[in-house]
Amino acid sequence: MTSQPYTTLAIDGMTCASCVARVEKALKSVPGVTSASVNLATKSARIEGRAAPENLVSAIDDIGYGATWLHNDNPAETTKRAVSREKKARLAAISGFVAVLPFLIGMVGMSFGKDWMPTPVIQWGLASLVQFGLGARFYTSAWKALRGGIATMDLLVALGTSAAYGLSLYLWLKPAMPAMVEHLYFESASVVIAFVLLGKWLEEHAVSETASALAALGRLRPDTARVVLNGLEREIPLEAVQLGDTILVRAGEIIPVDGTIIEGNAGIDESVITGESLPVTKSTGAAVIGGTINLDGRLVIVTRAIGSETMLSRIIRLVASAQASKAPVQALVNRISAIFVPVVLVIAALTGLGWSVMGSGYEAALINAVSVLVIACPCALGLATPTAILAGTGVAAKHGILIRDAAALEKAAAVTVVAFDKTGTLTTGKPVISAVEGGDPAMVLAIAAALEAGSTHPLARAIRDEAQLRGMTTLPRVTQFELVSGGIGGTISGERFIFGNREALAEAKIDLSRLGARAAALSAEGHGISFLGDRDRKLLIGLLAFADPARETSHAAIGMLNEMGIASVMLSGDSQGAARRIAASIGINAVYAEVNPEAKSNAIAALRSNGAVVCMVGDGVNDAPALAMADIGLAMGSGTDVAIEAAGMALMRPDPRLAAAAIALARRTVFTIRSGLFWAFAYNVIGIPLAALGYLSPIFAGAAMALSSVSVVMNALTLTLWRPRFLA
Repeated sequence: MTSQPYTTLAIDGMTCASCVARVEKALKSVPGVTSASVNLATKSARIEGRAAPENLVSAIDDIGYGATWLHNDNPAETTKRAVSREKKARLAAISGFVAVLPFLIGMVGMSFGKDWMPTPVIQWGLASLVQFGLGARFYTSAWKALRGGIATMDLLVALGTSAAYGLSLYLWLKPAMPAMVEHLYFESASVVIAFVLLGKWLEEHAVSETASALAALGRLRPDTARVVLNGLEREIPLEAVQLGDTILVRAGEIIPVDGTIIEGNAGIDESVITGESLPVTKSTGAAVIGGTINLDGRLVIVTRAIGSETMLSRIIRLVASAQASKAPVQALVNRISAIFVPVVLVIAALTGLGWSVMGSGYEAALINAVSVLVIACPCALGLATPTAILAGTGVAAKHGILIRDAAALEKAAAVTVVAFDKTGTLTTGKPVISAVEGGDPAMVLAIAAALEAGSTHPLARAIRDEAQLRGMTTLPRVTQFELVSGGIGGTISGERFIFGNREALAEAKIDLSRLGARAAALSAEGHGISFLGDRDRKLLIGLLAFADPARETSHAAIGMLNEMGIASVMLSGDSQGAARRIAASIGINAVYAEVNPEAKSNAIAALRSNGAVVCMVGDGVNDAPALAMADIGLAMGSGTDVAIEAAGMALMRPDPRLAAAAIALARRTVFTIRSGLFWAFAYNVIGIPLAALGYLSPIFAGAAMALSSVSVVMNALTLTLWRPRFLA
């Protein structure tokens, strides 16, 4: 998340990319503003800096748009505004098509050689209702734009439909020319407005759906929590919960806060946060996240985060911020849009002049000029990028991928090399027993487990887990525990044992040569070694080897990247043997081992200097320098503070396949943006010449213009169907 203070405004009156450019320019001119990003799809602006909100609102008002300061910018409020806009747009669209229904029936009749068109008086009445009632918004917006010295989509609509309406009125009222009544164009102006309103409704519906999906995250939190104080349970509003409070969560209930389990165990459904469909079993000492579901146990939790600092709140803020951001490609679109409308006005004027000079008459000249004005509305250009980003970041969050901003999407889409940290990223980060050697391996394991029974060290936990896995329910009884340098000692049935590293047993005068060759071979492969000896007899009994195993999904992740044409590299501070063992098991050939954080960063710099676009995947803590040095950093973990803050993208669960999925989604989103822009430009490149040459009537021009916006929005919404390939 950005550390700068920011202000969010709801912007009224924006209709196209030209509006976006104008509003951004006005906001950036306000003292104290360091950056401003305006989103056409969400009709909002995010302004970083310390400018007073009232000054920002005033700057927007001065250029003819409306602005409202959102004191409490949250998904629920955003959704409320989006739903309200959609309702208004739906009412306008339905009203428009009801009003033009007689025109549409008449047009159908014309195709069959029938005269079903209403009388001129009825045509004029319906057209006036549409033009100055439902179409009043276009005049208001066009006037504001002209006052601000810009030309917008609404100006084109207002000019085009007014010309068609005015021509029809002139032809109808012109004396001594009754035959001309057959060629009125009231229906052209009215149907164009109806199509534009339909396009606006579909746009607002798409935005409303996306906003509602984000707000649904906010609704995951319950309204109350059950606090335990002095042994008594009391249900209080969630807002009243304080840090350190003890919360009781029964089976089937939503966990209300981020916290740590101090009593109980249960399966937790974390799918809403991590995208993981399978429940996660958690017990005393484990962290839990507010908004997840306690499936089958009774949990007592100590509150660690509340309100805006909970993981769910931070995820919502991050996704909302990403959806409000602007992709670098949008800067080009804004520059084009700033000159596009004036150019269209010139083309329309030249079209009318050209047809007049060729002797086709003022009617044909005006109608073709109107068609140029209508077909050229650039709303599709302004919608292509933000709608794709809305859909892409939303579906990413649903599957446990958090994207900081649109720029991160573009960078991720261009990645050619992925550099992985090893420990905790490609491996589980938790040691397990990889070998037990000695005359009686079961006895070696049992004695080691008994000696380590009370230790909280990760290696001790691995020994106990292995013993339990092998069915050792009862361990030997140990007396006279003794801590020694590099190990632990104790007495079992009168015999003194020592368990520890090479130095600890050497200090106890125990000869390790009997298993020396095996220990050396295991060490060369990157395994850690602990020895078990008999202190009284100075005898080596056996050894245990430890390893940090590769995650079950790591091999599949590397395979997915290979199929995408992306090379994989491993960066590890571990030994050459340990790093190469893991790399070989999952299919990575390039390994940088025994590297510290600075060396990791240097390795990333070296890869980039060779022309590679590098994505660094790490845990977001000791990998921070490398994450910053890479073209795009991808923090993998369980959504820790550092993971979210340190990288352009973050994975909410430790599954390396999600790294490949994140890049695949980025490619898909960028392709969707570019294809949307292509179709937006294509409509204009093809449509404007056709309209200028007289091959498009205003009605078909209006339908094509509305279709361009709808097709761009629908194209973006296909992203909502995306799923990681391994879930498909």
